[in-house]
This record gives sequence, C-alpha cells and structure tokens, in this order.
Amino acid sequence: MTAHSSADAATLKRIRLHLARSKEFPEGSARYGYEFVAPLDETGHIDLAAWRLVRQECTVRRFWGNERPEEGRLIHRAGGANGATWVFDYDQGAAEDDEAGYRFGDHAFAPGEYVSLRDEDGEMHTFKVVSVELN
Repeated sequence: MTAHSSADAATLKRIRLHLARSKEFPEGSARYGYEFVAPLDETGHIDLAAWRLVRQECTVRRFWGNERPEEGRLIHRAGGANGATWVFDYDQGAAEDDEAGYRFGDHAFAPGEYVSLRDEDGEMHTFKVVSVELN
C-alpha cells in the first residue's frame, strides 16, 4: 500500500496556521489564522485519496481578529496549479467566499513551515504552521 492509496495510510490531523510577519504585523499575529482538519501522509502532505474517503471530517475554522469565526470545509477543486486547488469553503452554494491555498498540494504541513492563502478579496496572505496534532 502506498501513502496515497487509502485513509489507512494517512492520519487526520488538526493544523493551526497563524498570520506570518507582514508590513501590518511585523511579528505576525496569533489573532489571525485558521485551524483545519486534513488527512496527512507520513511526509506531512495532504493525502488526496484519503481526503476523498473522509472529506466530511475535513473542516476549517477561520479566526480573524475581532470578526466572528467562520466555519467551513476543506475542498479539493479542479483547476489551479497542477490541475487542482485546495480551498476553504464556507458556503457550499457560493464560490465567492472561497479561500484558495497556494500550492497546498505541494507543501508539507509541519510546525515552522509557511503556506499562503488567497482570501475572498483576492489578497494573498502568508501563514506559519504553528501546530500539527492528531485530530
């Protein structure tokens, strides 16, 4: 069995991202970020085959300063880099609220790593992976 063949090969993890350093936040900020659940393989990459089996469990919570937290799902969509895009979807009936991970399929999710997301307004933000724990 390969790491990308079943849910047994990957484990559901809870990944927490905090806003990385930027002009607005020179030290980054733990008040802005995401916590999401995804199946990761042994190298820390999102396992697409496993996601297909457990997609209902792949949730996301967006926390953004004083705004009310948003709850949604981690979705894999056709299009984008390498033919597909991972997105955080907060309203299944509307695409305009989706936030797309930049090359999420290529990144290992491990503490200290950095990933980028394009928000619903089209702005790109960089986040630091601060924790990866068993869900």
